[in-house]
Amino acid sequence: MSRLKHYMNDDGPLILDGGLATELEAQGAKLQGDPLWSSRLLHTNPQAIRDVHNRFLISGADVISTATYQASITGFINHLDMSSEEARELLMSGVHLAKETVERFVCDSRPAEQRHPLVAGSVGPYGAFLLDGSEYTGAYAEEMSVEELKAWHRPHVECLAAAGADLVAFETIPSIKEAEALVELLREFPNSKAWLAFSCKDGKCISDGSPFTDAVKIANRSTQLVAVGVNCCSPALVEPLLDSAGSLLSPDMSWVVYPNSGEEWNTKQGWLASDKESALIPKLSRTWMKQGAALIGGCCRICPAHIAELRRQLKGTPPASAV
Repeated sequence: MSRLKHYMNDDGPLILDGGLATELEAQGAKLQGDPLWSSRLLHTNPQAIRDVHNRFLISGADVISTATYQASITGFINHLDMSSEEARELLMSGVHLAKETVERFVCDSRPAEQRHPLVAGSVGPYGAFLLDGSEYTGAYAEEMSVEELKAWHRPHVECLAAAGADLVAFETIPSIKEAEALVELLREFPNSKAWLAFSCKDGKCISDGSPFTDAVKIANRSTQLVAVGVNCCSPALVEPLLDSAGSLLSPDMSWVVYPNSGEEWNTKQGWLASDKESALIPKLSRTWMKQGAALIGGCCRICPAHIAELRRQLKGTPPASAV
């Protein structure tokens, strides 16, 4: 936590990484339609994950997120034919891979490079397991209780905490009820810190239609959250979302912001081009920083080159590459 506070208070903002799956696919991985998405590579090609983590570190990321967004004990048991204990070990390996990559990066960096990046353990919404796009609607939460959602997420958070993640990243959360479950669950891990990022449908509401202001109020209940915000939405939505709830943000918390490229996802056709461009993130990032964002990066379709440009915009200098 001392390193985290130093970054956020003195050297801020923290530069997050970009789309892990996007970069894996750029390197030849076939992920589309896979029920485990990038987490399958924890089992089949862990070196590919190390390589992508390293590319984001070289590009200037202060935080890298694990390849566990769509991971689950149940998913690994069902799709990899392994035991519960083997599934737990595989999920924990996501943290181990990321931490090993950070340590190698630090050892190989130039002497002048003072960064020691952090590892965020990625936790996606229950909808990611359902494989029906409901992480962008949150419809499933209407039929589940808070306790059922806590029970689903508990093994995931247990594994990430046990493996030594520096903090937990609750990502693309589409509903108020799931946010309530995660805030309550986090209390079971008193030594863990986290951020909570929502998927959003427009400039005022998260994906289930609830006002973003209500989402921030839920986050304010936790003393373990270091940030609340949004991810995997269009960059154009970030400013109005933060504006809508700016007066509600707890003094002990910051905004976390990592939108996608602004392109639209179609389950049959993949990513569809739009008039929005990935370049919007570096361009708009200074505004988000002025609004109080202390953790800024990218999500789907954001590659290492975009993160390098983001660092130049916010830090004033290019990243110091590993030698």
